[in-house]
Amino acid sequence: MPTAAKLGISNKVMLPKFVQGLKKTFQQRQLVRDEIKVWQQFQLWYSSSLGQRLAQNEKQILDEYLPDLFGYFLLQCGCPEIKAEKGAGNWLKSSRVSTRICLDYDINQGVNCQANLAHLPMKSDSIDVVILPHILDFSVEPHQVLREAERVLIAEGHVVILGFNPWSVWNVVRFFHYWSKQAPWNAHFLAASRVMDWLALLGFDVVQCKGYFYQLPIQSESLSNKMGFLANLVQRFLPNLGAGYVLVARKRVQTLTPIRPRWRSRRQVVANGLEVETFNRNKL
Repeated sequence: MPTAAKLGISNKVMLPKFVQGLKKTFQQRQLVRDEIKVWQQFQLWYSSSLGQRLAQNEKQILDEYLPDLFGYFLLQCGCPEIKAEKGAGNWLKSSRVSTRICLDYDINQGVNCQANLAHLPMKSDSIDVVILPHILDFSVEPHQVLREAERVLIAEGHVVILGFNPWSVWNVVRFFHYWSKQAPWNAHFLAASRVMDWLALLGFDVVQCKGYFYQLPIQSESLSNKMGFLANLVQRFLPNLGAGYVLVARKRVQTLTPIRPRWRSRRQVVANGLEVETFNRNKL
């Protein structure tokens, strides 16, 4: 086996590359730890008054779309509603899919599987419906999360994405709370148009895009009810300015159309100067 000296590579060159590789590995692990910590803070925020109202509205949104998505296996990546609903899986009760899997960073009540959401422990082309509730908002690798969702989905499978809307009043409040590093204000607030571009690159067709939850980010429920007329006005005249949005996309499949061979005629001269048309099967 050739050594570094025989290949003309000095140990001084190889050592820095090795150290850089270790440094990159430790940095990625630290990013994953920070992501898990932020996600757990977001789950705790869902137990607040504002978080519970948002969770109820998001459950209504899923109840509207899930009954129309069929299949054998449904996968929910991330369960932010654990603290608000006192367990995972309550958002999926309206689904007609027989087998429902709840996957999260940690094992909790109702969670079936623990894994890194950017590297799903599922076979390719094995899931019919994938739900991503705010995972893209808190993931350090949102592109990788979408790639994994595309990998595990079967042909014509669906992905349902819940995200925070950067064009809402919530993003203005986020500007003042961003440096506090508190959930949900430390989320990415990815625009729906940006996510749709990513989905198009992965071969998805967007079926539905809709805004939801038009209440102001106020913890007091009584004060929020008094300001309810503003929420009704925004929902009626500016429906795209909701605090969140739901995206439903279908995995597109490129079908191959068989092309029939085109036989070309070839003239052949026979006796008495006559020409006879024959077909050459070797030429298409």
